[in-house]
Parts: sequence; structure tokens; C-alpha cells
Amino acid sequence: MNTCQTLNSLFSPKSIAILGASNTAGKSGAVPIALLLEAGYAGKIYPVNPRQDTIYDLPCHACLSDIDDAIDLVIVAVPAAHVLAALEKSRPGQISNAVIFSSGFAEVGDAGFQLQQQLRAFAQERHIRLLGPNCLGFINVRTHTYATFSPAPLNGRLPAGDVGMVTQSGAFGAYAYCLARERHLGLSCWISTGNESDLDVADCIQWLVDDPDTNVIMAYIEGCKNGDKLKRALAAANNASKPVVVTKIGRTNSGALAAASHTAALAGDDAVYDALFKQYGAIRAYTIEEFFNVGQALSKWPRRSANHNLAIISISGGVGALMADEADEHRLNLPTPPDEVKARLLARIPFAGANNPVDVTGHALTDLSILLDTSRDLLSTGNYGALAIFLAAAGSSETLWPYLQELVSVLHTEYPDIPLTISALLPPERKNVLQQSGSMVFADPSVAIRTLSRIMRHRPAMIPAVTDEQSSVSPPEGVGALNEADSLALLNNATIPVIPFAVANSASEAQAIARRWNSPAVMKIVSADILHKSDVGGVKLGIKGDQAVSHAYDDILSSVQSKMPQAKIDGVLVAPMRNGGIECIMGVHRDAVFGPVVMFGLGGIFVEILKDVSFRLAPFDRGQALSMIQEIRATALLSGARGQGPADIAALADTLVALSRLAYEQREYIESIDINPILALPEGQGVLALDGVIIRNRTAQPVN
Repeated sequence: MNTCQTLNSLFSPKSIAILGASNTAGKSGAVPIALLLEAGYAGKIYPVNPRQDTIYDLPCHACLSDIDDAIDLVIVAVPAAHVLAALEKSRPGQISNAVIFSSGFAEVGDAGFQLQQQLRAFAQERHIRLLGPNCLGFINVRTHTYATFSPAPLNGRLPAGDVGMVTQSGAFGAYAYCLARERHLGLSCWISTGNESDLDVADCIQWLVDDPDTNVIMAYIEGCKNGDKLKRALAAANNASKPVVVTKIGRTNSGALAAASHTAALAGDDAVYDALFKQYGAIRAYTIEEFFNVGQALSKWPRRSANHNLAIISISGGVGALMADEADEHRLNLPTPPDEVKARLLARIPFAGANNPVDVTGHALTDLSILLDTSRDLLSTGNYGALAIFLAAAGSSETLWPYLQELVSVLHTEYPDIPLTISALLPPERKNVLQQSGSMVFADPSVAIRTLSRIMRHRPAMIPAVTDEQSSVSPPEGVGALNEADSLALLNNATIPVIPFAVANSASEAQAIARRWNSPAVMKIVSADILHKSDVGGVKLGIKGDQAVSHAYDDILSSVQSKMPQAKIDGVLVAPMRNGGIECIMGVHRDAVFGPVVMFGLGGIFVEILKDVSFRLAPFDRGQALSMIQEIRATALLSGARGQGPADIAALADTLVALSRLAYEQREYIESIDINPILALPEGQGVLALDGVIIRNRTAQPVN
């Protein structure tokens, strides 16, 4: 039986036992029973408490083994110290799943962690899936399964819908439940994962992907222990066209401790998560309001066209301009309506603004048919992917209210797949009426535009299949840093173009090598012990002629030996100087959770000071590589600026793909890679790595 089939018995149980069941209203052992009975749960309920005969008029059992039947789900509401003993009283194979409300486990320290490990070991031995401990439980709205002790449902139930919500935080989960209820946002399931001793957010996302009642997934994430599992879950959602809206908290820079690597220094936790979400088609929300706005909008309009054209109708020219600015900033197009559409509007309001935004002025409020007619005119062209209407305070008008209802109802009926937003001041009950009729309502028109942008521009990502093919390179064994010569050789074998070079072990060898190229030479110390060669006088540039080469060779060795006498010297690298092109940087850093992460940026000030870089998780394809390049703020320099021709962006993308493949194939062997600089030559001339450093993992061996 696969994981999703197993989890069906957890999230859609036909029988539930409650350990620590209670008659006292409000207690964690009483709330789920009250909720299940009140909601009309159709399965069997077994209260378990050795000190009670009946609970909520249901027969009570002293322990799990007193129950004759097999049980799909056990809700555990006893103190942490008693959880394991209570579960151990079940018969082997009797229970399939358990939701552990109890706190006092890993969240409180080492003793609690050990207790949690014992609980996990028991569950694995008995083939029991665990949700929690220290979790708020879950709700399956459609099956009326309330396996939670949150009092939130007691104050009002949610309508059944197609949005599945999973959160690591119980407190946020209860808050989110209440927000969803206020918005009349229908949920399929609501899940809190707590300490995640077994099931985690990724498992729940995977189950929601396979749940036929769920079409949109909202996830609140604080951290991740298994990056591969989360990647698989997001990929499954992406491939099933079930959008995932995610809020990730904790923007730390714990990854910035490894100063030897630019990539490690820049790839903090948040940058890696950001790359993950972009690459796997998830929509990241940065505020709770955005989290709910985007999730609700995706639920309303699951079938959207790829049209990024927006139509704006406003009763205020100034606010229309503000909305246009917002649309432009978020890469939405505002095409002008056809002449016949403009003519019909101007015939009714000669002083209207007939372009896009369409300013119908306050006159539209005296002739209420203008709004609907203009909206129909715009949408009937088929040229617009969404419509945003601004009505200011007129939304609270008693005269306008019936017309507003008609406007939304008609447009939703005629254009059900076209997102419609109304920006107006409305009391909550009227806002909900319009949203139930097929629009979204915002007090702030800028928020309306931002929400439309997130859903209009979202498309499933192209995620290449990952295979564990035999590695295309044979790196040298050992640990720690490779010297520059070995690093460049390894990169070259991985189809990453590198500068021609050779290593000299005498001044005469250096002279012979330098004569190969009709250009000045670059000379650098070769030593795995020296990562920052310039700091110890280990680099000479623009060297020309035998005598200069000989002097440079001697100077390099003398300087290095005096400043780092303990360093092992492998010779002096000699290569031709290269001018022209644009200096870029590429790198790899192995993230502890998600594995190798590839970085790209422009060199110099852009990476050192501005930190203008982009990231992706290895491996990836050419499309993702091009997105990385286009993402950086200085990408215009690569496309050609100040009369310069474009750089070879295609070759940069191919090189990033090759680097990602190398990083993934040797993910257990390579800790980091720095290619700095890599020269982007003019279009059609390729790229050239001028320097490279590869640092090997301290323990793993290469894949051959």
C-alpha cells in the first residue's frame, strides 16, 4: 500500500478512538468528540478513559485493547509521559494512524526529543503513521472529520471547498482557519503537522495532490528536514496543475558561514527556499493577506488563459493611473481598447477616458448601465485576461448595491474564467456576497492588481526528469580543496569551457608555455592550500616576454613561500590574458537540506556589494538557466548597453546547465564550486572560465 492510500485512512477515517476522552467542555479530549458529534461524523467514535463509563453519552473504554474493532485513527490527548504507554496497550495491527495533540516532546529539549524518538520507533514497528506530536490535528471538511482540539470550529464552521491547507504551526493554523471562515473560503482539508516526528508538510502536500476534492494547496512552512521529499511533493502538485501557495518564515543567513565560497556566502536559507519555489512552480506569498488573496483567487479561477493583458475601469482618473503603475510594475499589459469600443463609450460620456485604464468618471454612477456595458465591450474583444474595476466609496451606496450584484453576476456568468476584482469600500456582508457571486473585493486597488498579477502570471513549471546516470567526469579522490589546475581540468571535462592553461615547475617551462599564445600571460600560484592567491602575491597579470615571465615566476614563488611557508606548491599556472566580454560568476554550494544550489551573477561590484545574484537547485534545464540570467537586476548589461553588442547568453545558459549537472552527479563529493570570473564573450563566441575552485566534501568519495 502506498503512502497516499495509507493516509486516506488517516484523513478520511471510518473509525476514531480518543485517548484521554473527557466530558469537560473545552478540554483537548472533549473538543474533538463534541465537534465530531455536532458535525454529523458518520464513522464510529470510541472514547477511551479508564475513569469514565460514558462520555458524551457514548460508551467509554478503559484502554485501546478493550475495543474489539480495528481503528483507523487514534486521537491522543494525554500528557506526553503517558502517550507511549497508552498506545502500547493496543493490539499489533489494531490501529493505523495516530494524531498526537500532546506537547512536551522535541520542542522542550533533549529529554522530550528522546521521548519523541521512542514514540517514533514504536510507531514504525507497528506500522502506525503519526501526525504530530505537539500538533493541533486536522479537519476534513467534506467528511465532517474534526480531529482537532482547536476551539475555532466551535465558533463557526467552514464551507466545504477545494482549497487544502497545511501548516507546521498550530497557532497559525487556528488563526488561518478563522481567516478562511471570515472570507467564506471553502476548504477541503485543514492540517497542522506540529513536530513532524513522522508525517511532514511534504507528505500532506503529496496527499492533497491525490485528493480529488482539492484543487489548490496553501502551505505555511517554518523549515524542512527532507528537501528531496518536499521537491517531489511540489513537483507532483505542479504536474497535476494544482497550484501551491506557500508562506515561508525565517529568512536567515545560516548558509553564509563558509567564507571560502561566494555561493555559500550568498545562498542563505531564504535564497535557497526562494529558488525552490520558483523552480517547482509554487507561488510564494510574503504576507498573510497575500497568502489568502492568492489562494482564494486561484480557487475562484482555476482555468485561466495565458493572457497577461489587464483591463481597468475606474470612476477616478487618478486611481486608474495608480492602478496602471501597479500593473506595469508587476508586468501586466494594458492594451488600448479597439476604436469601436472607445467610440461607444465616448458617445455616452464625451469626457470619459477611453484608453486603458478606462475612466468612466463619476457619471457612470448616474447611469448604472455604463459599467456593465463597458465591461462587456472590453471582455467581448477576447483581448483581456482579467478585469479590475475601481468604485471608491460608491460601493456602499444603497442605490448602487443591487446594480453591483447584477454586474458581478452577469460578468461571472458570461465570462466565468476571467478574473474580476472590485475595489470599493463595502461592509463585510456585502463583500462576501460579491465574492460568492464570482468576484474578489479589495479596499485597496493596488492589492487587487498585485493579486491579479500573481495568478495571471503563474504557470506550471517545466521540471526536467532527474535520473541517476553515470557521472560524465572522473574527479580525483581525496578531500578538501582542489588546486586551480585540477579544478579547471574537472570543469573542462564537464563541458564547461575554460581558459587554455598549463602548469610550469620551472622558469624555463613557464617561458615555453607563455610562447604558445600571442598575448600577454597570466601567471598564478597552484596550491590547494591557497584559496585567495592575490593576498599572498600569487598572481601576476599582463606578463610578456621571456625575461618578464622568468622574473614573474621567481617573484610568485618567493612571495608565497615567505607568506605561507607551510603551503604545498604544485607549480605556477600560465594562461593567456583575455580582454573583452563581461565578467560573470557561477558557483555551487551544497545546502544541507536541498543539496547542490547553483548561483549566477555578474562579477565585480554586482556580486561583492550589490549581491545581484540568482539561484536554482541542481539539476535544471536550459529554460531555468535562462530564467536565472534574466532574474538578475543587471541582466540588461548582458543584452547590450551603451552601444555594446549582446553577450552570448545562450552559451551562458548552456554552461549553467552543465554546471548543475556536474553538481548533481557529484553531490556527495563536491562541497562547493566557484567559477569567478567566467567571461561572457560577444554573442556567438561562447563563454570562458578564467578561474575556478572546487572544494570536496570531507568524507564522501567521487561518483565514477
